Amino acid sequence: MNQPQSPQSLPAPCIIDTGLVINKEDMRRLLNDVSKVYYLHTLDGLVQSEGEGWMIEVFADPKQATLVANGSLYINVQSFDYLLMDKTPEGKTYFELVQDNRCLRLTPQINVIQEPTINDPLDVATLEAMVSQVLSARWDVQLDDDGSF
Repeated sequence: MNQPQSPQSLPAPCIIDTGLVINKEDMRRLLNDVSKVYYLHTLDGLVQSEGEGWMIEVFADPKQATLVANGSLYINVQSFDYLLMDKTPEGKTYFELVQDNRCLRLTPQINVIQEPTINDPLDVATLEAMVSQVLSARWDVQLDDDGSF
């Protein structure tokens, strides 16, 4: 009597620079690193709106909406069927979130790997101020611990 053979497990997908992403968790993880974007919203191939904004939140919840307003983007990957990752002719990566005849193209404006510039949200002075506050708070905690009770 022959034993039924178990199907071989396939390796997980590997998408490098271009490809189609359908797994919602993969879509969320991919977009989590994006901060400032140029967005282009099309419906039936016609531009509905466009602009620049900041990715405030990327989440997966079937009961919440994707929201784009006042330069803030709250992206719910459950709002879309898939994500298409591709590159422009200039080599700039973009992400197209597609649902039926609707497409929200996100083109990152800040490269996560690039060196900080004066236009980045956290400049050197801001970072120095943050470090000073953390060190000051640590010293305060140490002084409180040294007090007698």
